[in-house]
Amino acid sequence: MSLATYQNEVEHLGESAGLPDHDHDMIHDLSRRLDMLWRYDQYMANASTDNNLLSFWGKVKAQETENISELKQLIASHIERNCF
Repeated sequence: MSLATYQNEVEHLGESAGLPDHDHDMIHDLSRRLDMLWRYDQYMANASTDNNLLSFWGKVKAQETENISELKQLIASHIERNCF
């Protein structure tokens, strides 16, 4: 791909933003974390015969659950203050 073609393809990226960057970041990160939370269940099932690994995935899942809860509270706070 030539430089001119590339520049043409990316010339207008970011012009149409539905949310401020920090709000988009929170939503994007929440989605990523929810995906990982779902995956930890499979990781735990895969590690069912290794108690150390099972314990690790359980601990990571609990930490991620707390992170998700805190992020959801931040999003709700932004919505309540009409800055979302």
